[in-house]
Amino acid sequence: MPHPFREAAQLLWEHRQAGTVLDALPAPLRPEDADQGHAIQAELSAVAGQAVVGWKIAATSAAGQAHIGVTGPLPGRILAGFVRPPGEPVSLRGNRMRVAEPEFAFRFGQDLPPRAAPRSVDEVMAAVATLHPAFELPDSRYADFAHAGQAQLLADDACCGVFVFGPAAPEGWRALDLATHRVHATVHAGDGRLRLQREGEGRAALGDPRLALAWMVNELAARGVALHAGQTVSTGTCMVPLEVAPGYRVEADYGVLGRIALGLLD
Repeated sequence: MPHPFREAAQLLWEHRQAGTVLDALPAPLRPEDADQGHAIQAELSAVAGQAVVGWKIAATSAAGQAHIGVTGPLPGRILAGFVRPPGEPVSLRGNRMRVAEPEFAFRFGQDLPPRAAPRSVDEVMAAVATLHPAFELPDSRYADFAHAGQAQLLADDACCGVFVFGPAAPEGWRALDLATHRVHATVHAGDGRLRLQREGEGRAALGDPRLALAWMVNELAARGVALHAGQTVSTGTCMVPLEVAPGYRVEADYGVLGRIALGLLD
């Protein structure tokens, strides 16, 4: 009997909409391997009735992979409804992870159809139009996401949450070494008190955000998936995720690349 991928995606979508969790997908719907996890995730757009406007990469660092029990990065789809405009407060209702992740995001200006030969970093970057500071507020539909396993995490869209993409970086960003480019983040409570500050750099994303982007393009191409002009790929957190709560304000300073801020509601 073929695996009911659509039914699994529908169940995960219903939990996402309700802000609820499950221990695991029911046995008849549970993916047995990564391929089945990808197949469930591929049904998400149709189940949600929303376009895929971009992609995320989860677990781009060794620490991130160890945290969720996987051995490599995971791709996930960003649907239109997952993106919030810059400056608009974001609700944490239903979100159990309660972290914000500063990321480097690339928006494509050209389509990249799948092909047999892997694309080089230079080929991938030639298709990029703009670079953007970004925040993700990841989340999971599993009560114990750290032990759900690779296949179920892929089915759950690689813990994809809410995204905010900042303005495009000024011209000249291509000449920078993004691997060593530092990002400084602060988190303030509602009363203005500084809760934490943290620094990171681009190398946290598979050694370089550009390498992470090329990995994503080639990973999707191997599965027959194209990337399209206008889609944005967020390459994973560039620092230890920032612990947040309702009422907090999070800011990330990317230096010459720009700044991004995020206000959080209940």
